[in-house]
This record gives sequence, structure tokens and C-alpha cells, in this order.
Amino acid sequence: MLLVRHSLKHVAERAGVSVKTVSNVVNGYPHIRPETRARVEAAIAALDYRPNLSARNLRQGRTGIIALAVPELDNPYFAELTRHIVTAAAAHGWTVLVDHTDGDPAREREVAAGIRDHLVDGLIFSPLALTGAELDGTTPTVLLGERVDVVDGLGPADHVAVDNVAAAREATAHLAAAGRRRIAALGVQHTAEGVSARLRLAGYQAALAAAGLPADPQLLAPAERWHRADGAAGIRALLDADVAFDAVFAFNDTLALGALRALHDAGLRVPVDVAVAGFDGIDDGRFSIPTLTTVEPDIERLARLAVDLLAERITGSPQRPPQECLVPHRLTIRESA
Repeated sequence: MLLVRHSLKHVAERAGVSVKTVSNVVNGYPHIRPETRARVEAAIAALDYRPNLSARNLRQGRTGIIALAVPELDNPYFAELTRHIVTAAAAHGWTVLVDHTDGDPAREREVAAGIRDHLVDGLIFSPLALTGAELDGTTPTVLLGERVDVVDGLGPADHVAVDNVAAAREATAHLAAAGRRRIAALGVQHTAEGVSARLRLAGYQAALAAAGLPADPQLLAPAERWHRADGAAGIRALLDADVAFDAVFAFNDTLALGALRALHDAGLRVPVDVAVAGFDGIDDGRFSIPTLTTVEPDIERLARLAVDLLAERITGSPQRPPQECLVPHRLTIRESA
């Protein structure tokens, strides 16, 4: 069977309009009479017309490819974020080139300086180590995560994130309201890259103060990385040091899953002996035993907002100052706390 790929000319002939009018409809030109637009759209549907995005991008000096650079692709949060960004980008006709930096400064500099050059139209970037001085701002960029200082001096870069302080305060307050008085903070970091950790620690401390609970330094459990093994190791360290605690606020869900395992191995019941809450709302938490109470950022909205902001930058309209955007979150209460 011969498959016919219809052109703008075919659509124009069927709709009884000019090729220019069809092009204006396809490209979203607003000043088209409603009856004309309806006729063109009906012809497009009848012929199953699909725009030649490669040709359009070539005419506009674009590749139709954007880059997404995240610290860890094997982290469930970033895996889910990547999936949502790919879906949102597809609505713009874009292909997404995904890179994994592991939070390494040299790799992040390579991404910022090399992956974009003549290859991609824009970049969605979640850096851990770079500063504004190391990002040139010549390519449309949207920043994710908490290294907000990268915006300084960057130029036209938008930033999309979660209110980490408010979300951490809400999770910790839930534990305190449930009668927990010795709440451990799992995932503390004091490195330059640990901005998320510091923000979540600030929210944890604010909730303790509001509940009239002392901020005991012994309850701060550090974790160099936020993996399951680090969560388990942090809990074992508290137990080995004979630190009394009746709840754990883990700074992400993978830490919380590791904590659940370590508590089980120690013969402690969750939530009877120790309540556990996490952060990120990854899908694994719905299937852990017990299921995990967690802060769930609206990751789908975050991805869609990042892509839409990047689309504005790529098209050059509107010309506006960088936006600082926070997406909503919710506390999902399950069996663990």
C-alpha cells in the first residue's frame, strides 16, 4: 500500500484557502477568522496532515532537540522527573537529550559548555556544583533544584523548584503532632552542594521550635549521598550510639527506604516504635512495608512548567526577567507515620 504524505498545499486545496493561511493556522497565528481556522483544522484532520518539524526547525535555525541534565538518573525522583519532561517536551515536538552529571563539577561544566553548542536549542539543568560564573547564559536555560545562586549573573534563566523549607516543616510537624518527641533528621549535609539538605534541615528545625521540642544535635544523622544504603547506615549509626529517637524525617524517600530496612533489622516496629516520613513521593513508597508517608512535590507540574518556560525562551517571546517559580506539594500520610 502506498502511503501519501500530505503537504500544506494539499490542506490548502481541501480547505479552499491559501498555503499561507494554512501555515498561519499550523503555527498558531492568532489573527485568523474562526470559520477559516475551523475549515483548515478540519482539512488537517481529514488528511492526517503532520507538519515537517525538521524542515521548520531548519528554517528557524533550530535543531528540535533540548537537553536535560540531572545529577542521578538512577535516583527514582530524577527518573520520574525525566519521564515527565520527555512527555512535556513531546507536546512541543522536541526530542530530549538526557545527560547524567553525578553532581561532579567538571561534568557539570562540560554539560554547560559543551553539550549545548550547536546541538540543542535549550537546556533544562539541575546543577549541584556550578555557580553563575560558570554558566554563560547564551543558550535558553531553565534551572531546577535548589542551587538558586546559579541564577546570579546568568541572564535569561528561569528557576523552578519546590519550597523545601515549608515542605520539610510540614512533614516534621506531622510527626510532632502524632506525639513524637525525639525526631531524627536523616540526610544532613554541610557541603556547598548540599543546599537541599540545608533547606530541609531549616524546615525541620522550624517545626521543632513551633512544637516546643529541643533541637538535639545528636538527632542529626548525616548522609554524604541520599541513597538507600546511606539511609540504612545513618539509622545504624544512631542505634550504635544509643541515641534515643521515636521518629525519623528522612530528607528523601530513598533514605527513608533504607531507614525502614535498618529499623526492621534492629527489631524495631514502624510506626509503633519509630515513625518514618520521607520526601519526594517516589512510586516505591506506595509499595514498601509499611507504605511510606512522604512529601509529594507536583513533579508533573514542575516538568511541564520547566518545558513551557524553556519554550518561551527558545522562541524569544516574551523578553522578560528570569522567573522564580515554586510548585505546590502535599503531605501524603500512609502507614509509616
